[in-house]
Amino acid sequence: MKVLVADDDALIRDSLKIMLNLEEDIDVVGTAQNGEEAFRLCSELNPDVVLMDIRMPVLDGV
Repeated sequence: MKVLVADDDALIRDSLKIMLNLEEDIDVVGTAQNGEEAFRLCSELNPDVVLMDIRMPVLDGV
């Protein structure tokens, strides 16, 4: 499963990436620091799941 992680907090973003990549069936294909970047990466990377913070700069998770 391809996952995109989006969070404005770098520590949270990196921690989630590390934990998710420990799972054999999960591949973190990208990370984003704001909603606009997450939207762009979704078009480029076509993830199966987006794990996104609700409160994000530029464009939020809602």
